[in-house]
Amino acid sequence: MKRLLRTLWFPLLILLMSGTLAAESPRSLYNKGKQAETKQDYVAAYEAYIEAYKQKPTELKYRTAAQRTRFWASATHVNRGQALRDQGKLAEALSEFEIAQQIDPSNFAADQEMKRTRALVQAMESSGGQPPPAPPPQSPISKRLEEAAEPVDLAPVSPAPITLEIANDSKMVYETIGALDILAFNSNTFWRPITSNTIYVAANTAQKRKELEQSVLKTFYLSNLAAATDLQDVVQALRQILEIQKVQPVNSQSAIIVRGTPDQIALAEKIINDIDKARPEVIVDIAIMQVRRDKVRNLGAALPTSGTIGLAGTTSTSTGTGTGTTSTTNPNTINLNSLANLKATNFIVTIPSATANFLFTDSDSKLIQNPQIRASDGQKASLKIGDRVPIATGSVGNPIGGTIGAVNSLVNTQFQYIDVGVNIDITPRVYQGREIGLKLSLDVSSVTGSSSIGGINQPIISQRKIEHDIRLKEGEVNLLGGIFEDTDTRTIQGLPWLAQLPFFKYFFGSERKERLENEIVFVLIPRIVRGPEISDLNQRTIDIGTANAIDLRRVSRPATPATPATQTPVTPSQQPQQPPVTQPQSLGPAPVTAPPPSANAAAKLNTGAETVAPPSAPGLRMDPPSVSQGVGSTFSIQVTVSGISDLYSAPMQISYDPKVLQLTSISNGDLLSRDGQPAALVHREDTDAGLIQANASRPPGAGGISGDGVIYTLTFLAKAKGDTQVTVQKPNLRNSQQQTIALGSATAVVSVK
Repeated sequence: MKRLLRTLWFPLLILLMSGTLAAESPRSLYNKGKQAETKQDYVAAYEAYIEAYKQKPTELKYRTAAQRTRFWASATHVNRGQALRDQGKLAEALSEFEIAQQIDPSNFAADQEMKRTRALVQAMESSGGQPPPAPPPQSPISKRLEEAAEPVDLAPVSPAPITLEIANDSKMVYETIGALDILAFNSNTFWRPITSNTIYVAANTAQKRKELEQSVLKTFYLSNLAAATDLQDVVQALRQILEIQKVQPVNSQSAIIVRGTPDQIALAEKIINDIDKARPEVIVDIAIMQVRRDKVRNLGAALPTSGTIGLAGTTSTSTGTGTGTTSTTNPNTINLNSLANLKATNFIVTIPSATANFLFTDSDSKLIQNPQIRASDGQKASLKIGDRVPIATGSVGNPIGGTIGAVNSLVNTQFQYIDVGVNIDITPRVYQGREIGLKLSLDVSSVTGSSSIGGINQPIISQRKIEHDIRLKEGEVNLLGGIFEDTDTRTIQGLPWLAQLPFFKYFFGSERKERLENEIVFVLIPRIVRGPEISDLNQRTIDIGTANAIDLRRVSRPATPATPATQTPVTPSQQPQQPPVTQPQSLGPAPVTAPPPSANAAAKLNTGAETVAPPSAPGLRMDPPSVSQGVGSTFSIQVTVSGISDLYSAPMQISYDPKVLQLTSISNGDLLSRDGQPAALVHREDTDAGLIQANASRPPGAGGISGDGVIYTLTFLAKAKGDTQVTVQKPNLRNSQQQTIALGSATAVVSVK
């Protein structure tokens, strides 16, 4: 055995030095996650839990902890993205939403915010001269609705008189002027197209419209309104507002079939799109914390307070029978002949023993329950954790009693069951501005004893109940109620008067003191997991004609000028570059085809007098490489690259000495956003270990960038004297194909005096 240990000690030492055995264990990661969750750092907690679960997937508590914190980690990134978007940092906000969606794909709020932010980014790019995305194909009905105009705002009336004389048939006026809608209004006629260059004109009467006006048919499939009552509400709205009589709900398919004019069908589509919305959903995190402490002190002596006196002698009785004489002994009994001879020895006195009490009890108990409830807007959600306890409500029996024939009088007791434990009923309501209203009923009860009522033991149930309506901001912590109970009980037992003397009371009596402290706190934290989706079209005001006839007045919109399929950014030297291949939009970063190697090899940089080829190998360095500063001063160090090609993202780990330096800020350099595309920066700092995790990336579909430049600018505060280094430990740069770009580490020497 010793020879085997001597043989293995050197390989084990090598493994320890290489860090193979130094990796964190799942237990250590789990404990780190618990500490982070206690500090409400849900992102760090989820990362620790999920790493522990990956290392040991058979452990159920690791999986449970990761699933529990997954939503809160995703919600944290959503909140960060919303704050960044409010500040105008769209690229960074989009990166946060993408991270949130990757952590929890079921978080619809992350998906909604990501789509809104991408729309804002596309609108910004369109206004800056970028090619707009290709519009989706539209049906004629949808196009008619998009072209609907708002109510007309008339221009000031000209004071010049206007005279219009019509001597011929209105047909001639239509053919001459061609202002169809204006002429139809003035002549009380209506028109409808027959062919692309032919219209039919008729008197504007109900009979003529019914005979000649065009009718179309469309079936609307509702994806969010499945109940029969919901379909009837939509049908009633179409009939009342649009005066459509041919409307048929189909409950089996959650669909509505509508027949009417094209304008009526277009407006019906708008109304259905306005109503057929997915209900917002809310997750409410409920914390119920109860702390109870009992202290009991019992000191003194329990002296006897009673005694018994009995006979100590016995008597014998003889009984004669035909076969002999029987003698019987009766203990503790005397006969009348023995009364005159009783002595003190014939009695026995029994006195109970005395007891000395020296008892102290101190007990603590904690009850922490942290349920989560997910509910749709306006829908009641219930959660019940506990037992169902029977309660007698009444008895039914034979009023005569006794026995009737062969049947005994039976009593039938009726019971009902009540829920004892934690009972929660929540009805949420989502408002604009990320506010949430909660109609809440919270009941915490327990069985604390029993009582006999009518010969039946009934449980005694203690109850704490809260019912109210509140309105909170998303993520706002609300204390529903703190109930504190403090009970002091003092009991003295012993001989009269002697048990109350200051010192002798512990010899002639006992004193019992009991203190009960009980505190319970209810905490609510609501989060929106699916918000309301209201588009600009849902909020538009549309001109739909008059009370007698519903018509959409359409306005001519300028056609979008044709743009090339791709647009190549121009370098300062006005040299053409290889155009990137356009990719469809997706939820993640869109891959972009890199230029072929031959084109990259042939690319040259024009420096005026001569043409110089780009560097063959990329490099990473710190600028400046050495810094000397005094205590209390601030300085900056730039992380730069040279000769880089097709750089898309720059994740890296940077280390420094937290005892000497303090990071004050980190910002993007000029390289990743050189062509005008915004670069998103995500970073996290561990101030105790002196580590910075940073990642700067270009927007999805933007492709990579080549050349020399600054990636990060680090600003430090010199907090103490000493010599240290700022080192890029793990550069993991990637190109547009998500392939790693090999680079070495870089170091800057810092001297603080």
